[in-house]
Amino acid sequence: MKKVLIALAGFAVFAGVAVTYVVSARGDGPAENAVPVVTGQSMALDGRSLYFRNVAKGPDFGKLAAVPRTAPTAARKVGDLRCDRYAVARGTGVCLSVKQGSLPPVTDLLVLGPDQAVRHRETLPGTPSRARVSSDGKIVYWTLFVSGDSYSATGFSTRSGLYEVQTGQLVKTIEELAVFISGRRYFARDANFWGITFGADGNRFYATLGSKGKTYLIETDYKRYRGEAILENVECPSLSPDGKRIAFKQKVSDGVWRLAVVDLASRTVTQLAETRSVDDQPLWRDDSTILYALRRDGDASDVWSVPANGAGTPTLLIPDASSPAYG
Repeated sequence: MKKVLIALAGFAVFAGVAVTYVVSARGDGPAENAVPVVTGQSMALDGRSLYFRNVAKGPDFGKLAAVPRTAPTAARKVGDLRCDRYAVARGTGVCLSVKQGSLPPVTDLLVLGPDQAVRHRETLPGTPSRARVSSDGKIVYWTLFVSGDSYSATGFSTRSGLYEVQTGQLVKTIEELAVFISGRRYFARDANFWGITFGADGNRFYATLGSKGKTYLIETDYKRYRGEAILENVECPSLSPDGKRIAFKQKVSDGVWRLAVVDLASRTVTQLAETRSVDDQPLWRDDSTILYALRRDGDASDVWSVPANGAGTPTLLIPDASSPAYG
């Protein structure tokens, strides 16, 4: 049973729009932005933009930003919405934003429409980790880090949930998902789920199950609410647009992950050309290219791309950015 509650170059610059750079600082950080920023414009989805979380130092740090897909290094436009994680598909967006100063931490889950206006809001315990929207725009899903679960030796665990945009059905956690490993129903108090990704049919989805020091890729029938482990050592899966492959991060040692792609038919795993440790849920730009955020220091990170076939070299796409999404 589900636990359910029904409950710039390419951008025009108009009058009043500002392009700002760092020229001074104040006690709590730079007074102006460290990169070119265009303000005062609509952030509505246009089908031509690459959206992301702006993490350049300055007053617009943490805000949702966008650049043209064809000019990712152009001056970024920013809106008023602040997101720790963001995702979008087919006119539906999701923004996870932790409430500042909340103890224990709580997160606002914002479901957004094509105009990026808030259409639905939920407040959930935990801090943002992952967010995605199904390719048909009908389901938003997320992962939060939650403290205080007694089964977690470290004091932290994950909690993943789903929200059906059309019906308003909320599944706060998928912990009641029936999971089978090697044909047998799996039960464990330390089971955690994270990094959900849906297929185009809106029913099949994949997620990571972590338990007893192992991680599994779980393939799930949403209607039957039944999942089966199909591969080990898979975290933060991301299904390709053609539905045939999954990009993911694969643990190689404590605190170190490599990006890889698995062919679902053959179960062949291909290591990608990015050799640095990536702690992110990858995003498919198309069937041949993977995007991901690569952390530098503290809150600093950049968005990179790499071929999905293991060839080529990583390419810096957007500096001072995280949580990329196409809308």
